[in-house]
Amino acid sequence: MTDDREPRAGDPRAISGGSLQEADLQAAPDVWRATAARSESPFEQNLRQLRRNTTALIGAAIVALLLVVALFADVLAPQSPITSDQTHTFERPSRDYPLGTDQLGRDMLSRIIHGSRISLAVGVSSVLLARFVGVPFGMIAGYYGGRVDSLIMRAMDLILAFPIYLLAIILMVIFAPTAGLIGTMKVTGAIAIVRIPIYARLVRGSVLSIKEKEYIEACRAVGVRDPWILLRHVLPNCLAPIIVTTTLGIATSIIVEATLSFLGLGTQPPTPSWGWDLKANVSFIQSNPWISLFPGIAIFVTVLGFNLFGDGLRDALDPRLK
Repeated sequence: MTDDREPRAGDPRAISGGSLQEADLQAAPDVWRATAARSESPFEQNLRQLRRNTTALIGAAIVALLLVVALFADVLAPQSPITSDQTHTFERPSRDYPLGTDQLGRDMLSRIIHGSRISLAVGVSSVLLARFVGVPFGMIAGYYGGRVDSLIMRAMDLILAFPIYLLAIILMVIFAPTAGLIGTMKVTGAIAIVRIPIYARLVRGSVLSIKEKEYIEACRAVGVRDPWILLRHVLPNCLAPIIVTTTLGIATSIIVEATLSFLGLGTQPPTPSWGWDLKANVSFIQSNPWISLFPGIAIFVTVLGFNLFGDGLRDALDPRLK
């Protein structure tokens, strides 16, 4: 005798092709994958995007290699970069002198290896110093507005009114370039002052849009203090453009440092400097081209590495490309 009753709402449904447990097992991997995708942090997403970017990986490899060379310059350099040998002036590239020697008999390979310290130290330090000054000014100007904004931005416009190289030259003339650590610090300070407005204007523009968000209004409504709002909620949302600008700014700072040294206003001899080697050897470029070629290649590769890495970071941190 068959049961012709219609199924009621409380009756269990029959599943064709398997039981309830089999259906759950088949659906579980899809659920796990979706859950894993949702639980991936923004940092992990950016890192995954960065790993897929060939340009960024090439730039990162060049930057990592330069950092290793700068850190272990004393070990990697075959000779002293400042010791001259008048019996081996203008030596062509050979086994004893892979990159030749200059007019004073100094090994060019050793000078280029040690010169990487100056270029990277000035490039990184000047950008970090400019960021630590420019970012707070930009946050304060964008968040408070009014007279504070006008005062800070007019000061930044005054600095930007000068061409970057002209202002750097003026500052180095005022600072009086010297050799050694003090001379490197003077160059770093001059380049940092020139680059402060870049970060101030960049952060101000980001803060102007962020401060109108609902979560900022909620923080104000519950009585959260302004310094905590700026550090906890505003600054993290400005990090992406700051990081990209910092990476690309290092390349620009290295070029400015080489230019100042080429003009005789950067780090003074006997401190190894790529720009100074170009200046000192440019008069011999027709008869001995290698002594100017290799410092130029070092500058080119360094700037290229930071630019490639900066472009990769920009693509990884752009939410429209995810």
